[in-house]
Amino acid sequence: MDADNAEATGSLIVVSNRLPFVLKRDEKTKQLQRKASPGGLVTAVAPVVVRGKGYWVGWPGIHLEDPNEAIPESDPSDRTPTAGLLSDKVVAVHADPAVFDSYYNGCCNNTFWPLFHSMPDRASFSAEHWKNYYTVNKEFAQKTLAALEKVSKEQGPDAGPPLVWVHDYHLMLASNWIRQSAEELNLRCKLGFFLHIPFPPWDIFRLFPWSDEVLQGMLGCDMVGFHIEDYCLNFVDCCQRRLGCRVDRKNMLVEHGGRTVRVRPLPIGIPFDRFVQLAQSAPKVISSSTKIVLGVDRLDYTKGLVHRLKAFEMLLEKHPEHREKVTLLQISVPSRTDVKEYQELKEEMDQLVGRINGRFTTPNWSPIRYIYGCVSQDELAAFYRDAAVALVTPLRDGMNLVAKEFVACQINEPPGVLIVSPFAGAGEMMHEALICNPYEIGAAAEVIHRALTMPEDERQLRMNYLRRREKINDVNCWMKSFLKAMGSLIYEDGEETLPTTMQPVTMDDFEEYLAKYVGTTHKLALLLDYDGTLAPIAPHPDLAILPPETRNVLMRLSNMSDVYIAIISGRNVNNVKEMVGIEGITYAGNHGLEILHPDGSRFVHPMPIEFEGKVSDLLKQLQEQVCRDGAWVENKGALLTFHYRETPIEVRPEMVSKAKQLIEDAGFRAGRAHCAIEAKPPVQWNKGRASIYILRTAFGVDWEERVRIIYAGDDVTDEDAMEALKGMAATFRVTSSQIVRTAAERRLPSTDSVLTMLKWVERHLSRRKPREHNPDRRSRNNSGIKMEMSIPDVRRSPSPSPSADRYGKRQERPCTVTMNLV
Repeated sequence: MDADNAEATGSLIVVSNRLPFVLKRDEKTKQLQRKASPGGLVTAVAPVVVRGKGYWVGWPGIHLEDPNEAIPESDPSDRTPTAGLLSDKVVAVHADPAVFDSYYNGCCNNTFWPLFHSMPDRASFSAEHWKNYYTVNKEFAQKTLAALEKVSKEQGPDAGPPLVWVHDYHLMLASNWIRQSAEELNLRCKLGFFLHIPFPPWDIFRLFPWSDEVLQGMLGCDMVGFHIEDYCLNFVDCCQRRLGCRVDRKNMLVEHGGRTVRVRPLPIGIPFDRFVQLAQSAPKVISSSTKIVLGVDRLDYTKGLVHRLKAFEMLLEKHPEHREKVTLLQISVPSRTDVKEYQELKEEMDQLVGRINGRFTTPNWSPIRYIYGCVSQDELAAFYRDAAVALVTPLRDGMNLVAKEFVACQINEPPGVLIVSPFAGAGEMMHEALICNPYEIGAAAEVIHRALTMPEDERQLRMNYLRRREKINDVNCWMKSFLKAMGSLIYEDGEETLPTTMQPVTMDDFEEYLAKYVGTTHKLALLLDYDGTLAPIAPHPDLAILPPETRNVLMRLSNMSDVYIAIISGRNVNNVKEMVGIEGITYAGNHGLEILHPDGSRFVHPMPIEFEGKVSDLLKQLQEQVCRDGAWVENKGALLTFHYRETPIEVRPEMVSKAKQLIEDAGFRAGRAHCAIEAKPPVQWNKGRASIYILRTAFGVDWEERVRIIYAGDDVTDEDAMEALKGMAATFRVTSSQIVRTAAERRLPSTDSVLTMLKWVERHLSRRKPREHNPDRRSRNNSGIKMEMSIPDVRRSPSPSPSADRYGKRQERPCTVTMNLV
């Protein structure tokens, strides 16, 4: 299929920070008017939106006093690509002006822009700006969902799923909310994301305090696109190192939330033929006979403008033969003129231009012509066409379309020469250009000299290759490539060469990560959650059955001398033991409030006296006031859990809020779980402290030197253990949900992958050579502290009951000793 007619199988919904036009209010009539936005993105994407009867979601460029004020239709004389975009196909996003300014200028421009361009010293990190970024992204998601609902109603069930295309660093969180809401409302869609700026390497990206949420926001899509492969690999690396995702670097796949996300390089192009036409029709604007070295940039610190001027100054120093024969024409488009950093950059540029001109100017020639302002596209095409050299030397740039526009306009014979920075995406794609490192001032001067003195046949050869590639890979080809990567291209001519699904987790996946850590000599402690980790989540706790294969592996592991197993669950301890049904291992219930040791001794954390009678009262209140529409309360003894998994989505917010209020009013802590709220007594005890207690009980106070630990869990309650064991254990978070912030080192997609991990442990430990008998080595059962406690007895001192610590010393008051240990 021809790229010019690229068409999606379903309607296209584009989500970008700005609409493809801006709204202006006429000073006389006070009526809103459209003003077209220039750019290749609009040129390529708008026709696909119009043909597919899709929508465009974005900010209209003006804060309206009345958000419901109608958006006008385009002017009848409008011939721009957005002219056919009807007002009822435009969804305008409105936000409080202060919140929007914090989101746009505070977070997007002051944080993401410098950070993603690998300039962290210029980035500011503000929790308030991040909060507003979060808020505005959520508003964009809600507006997108409204557009998705409209498309679904208009197209009907027989049409292909709509394609939602989210753009750029302004909206890196929106996709997750779109996906989550669409799934809840049973709306079909495909989600794609494209980043128009670089994606930084791990050591830069990790500086952002909320980096995990950004990654997970982008991973809410089915496909994430970048300009070049380097940015793709940076992203994949960050997903593995920050989120602990399984990744496939060769095929550029990331596993997250139970899905495989494709990561693809999609280098953007320009409307090549349009620039050729502009170059052919543009009048001559350069009357001088001197050679023009052209720079066209937004006035931004990422563009390397100061370095460029200094390199040109050194050219005139080292090669005086170019004086009075070469002029640098630098066009700088004003940018963020109200920001101090940009004001300082303008001052530095003005001073540098003045100094260089003052140093080299003669009566008939000035070395630098500096234009600070905007130029028309006709003028720009003329500059491109008539320039001898184009300097595209940013310190960092996503792609840089100026380089491509210059090539398109090079219709003269002989053509000019393109110089590109290796730190721009264009430097990776435009191989025939001269590569110039802007940081090396002297070397950059020599590259400019080479360009000015290059033989005509070499110039012709290089430019012919550049023009041929850019003509083929124009902006329409980019649009087609995106649709193809999404599997949404009509008449697709061939399958995608790279796989789109990651292979299931295998035992070999754990070899690299765990083999060295577990080693060949240390004992291994497996601390495992039950629901959602060993057994799949079920509508009712009684239905969460441990798969037979998992039970068999745990049984075999429990019989290995080098393995210690503890199941730490939110269920009560007797229930979790009954569900697992394996003797000789430790069971902890109610998130560690009660622990049953292999020898039958039991630990029960004391309940504050005033709360002993409150559990039954709270149970009654919850049953009477919020147990409806499928919601119910599970009585775990020391804990209560309010379940709302089976209730309709629309009634949940009010129900959850009421249950939370009842729990907190009764003096309990309300903890979130999978579609549930747990009422916990206000005691300083959780899975983290319980894990440390269990390990000390089993292995002594120096347990961290004697044992290797693997902890796996799927719930927010497991995060307490992962935090407590951070740096001392290999931790896994089992998750298939949306944005999940975790302290775990790795993520696993399902209970099946936990089973695979346990199989790896069995295989690894079975390879160990049998140890020689050590008469001093105590068995696990003898090293534990034995005690008997129960909640009704906590108002009086526990009765003395003999127990042995790992040194064989007698303890008169086991409760006190236990609490001091932890």
